[in-house]
Amino acid sequence: MSGFLPTSEDVEEPDLTEAKTEDEPGRARIEGRSPWLLAWQRLRRDKVAMFSLAVIVLIVLMAIFAPLAATITGHPVNEQYRTTGLTADGLPKGPSSEFWLGTDDLGRDMLVRIAYGARVSLLVGVVATALTVVIGVVVGLAAGFLGGIVDTILARLIDVVLSIPFLLVAIALVSITGPSLLVTVLVIGFFSWASVGRIVRGQVLSLREREFVEAARSLGASNRRIMFVDILPNVLAQVIVYASLLIPVVIVVEATLSFLGLGLAPPTADWGGMISESQNYYTTAWWFIVFPGAALLATTLAFNLLGDGVRDAFDPRSDRLIP
Repeated sequence: MSGFLPTSEDVEEPDLTEAKTEDEPGRARIEGRSPWLLAWQRLRRDKVAMFSLAVIVLIVLMAIFAPLAATITGHPVNEQYRTTGLTADGLPKGPSSEFWLGTDDLGRDMLVRIAYGARVSLLVGVVATALTVVIGVVVGLAAGFLGGIVDTILARLIDVVLSIPFLLVAIALVSITGPSLLVTVLVIGFFSWASVGRIVRGQVLSLREREFVEAARSLGASNRRIMFVDILPNVLAQVIVYASLLIPVVIVVEATLSFLGLGLAPPTADWGGMISESQNYYTTAWWFIVFPGAALLATTLAFNLLGDGVRDAFDPRSDRLIP
């Protein structure tokens, strides 16, 4: 029988080294990347989103270096050049070597005022969105995780805030308190958090019974730790996507309030205010309305396209999951 049985010398042991070596790089490439890294890789391959991000960076740089633009042109932001900046008929002057984007109805340099207007729009957009997200996340986490009477009260509060006609109430409040940057940010933030709260609440309701939450409870973790350490990271992707799409909405709302004369007080440079001032001159001074309007359009469009890219990048069903 022994002659028919293979011995250890006759049997070649399979060499698993090569297969393991070939398999490990692929497995490491997949397992070594977090969802955040995968999202960044998808976003980086989105040409529209990257172009939009480049436009946003340029607008941010324009806002940061607005004083430099005033220094280069030699035209302070609120300086009125009634002799050189207006025609003999008192109308705004068009683009020239002295005023690159023309002047407004008071003879002020449009280029400098648009650069300073970017500061206002970006500041209001980012700060009001951050305030909105903080309030919405805290309320949504508390309502979804604590449940019971807390959830009932906070959910009804969200419904009440969402039912309020935001623009009308905002106009009324700003009319009473007077236009200012702080009032504008607070009004927008107060009436915008409910949408974030509803989104976060829905996500937390689906997460609070998961195994990792039960494990944290069994280890004696406090409710605050579970909400902000265990659950919050799992809803951040949705919050980031919503925030990226909320910034352009906030910018438009601020411009709308300024257009209606309820934004920042003159002579502060503001895109909505400039568009409002140009209403009587659009037939004779096209640059007066076109350039601030184009700046507002480019900013909101860039943020919207970037928000769409961020949403697609965080989508786990994306067919670009593995490059």
